[in-house]
Amino acid sequence: MSEHIKLMTDSAIVINRKAQLLEEQGIASIVKNNTESARLAGFGSFSDDVELFVAETDVKKALELLSDS
Repeated sequence: MSEHIKLMTDSAIVINRKAQLLEEQGIASIVKNNTESARLAGFGSFSDDVELFVAETDVKKALELLSDS
């Protein structure tokens, strides 16, 4: 089982777009939306805290792709 590496933290709009770009190139990603998780749990959150993760084996290819976008 491979480890997942956090590539970036940004707003939901930016992270979702980056995840879509990765998916179009066949790179699976995980989007962790801490703001939405806090809201659903009944807690408040002041920041746009959304993280993008990819498998350790895909980090180099994902970073190259995202640097071009």
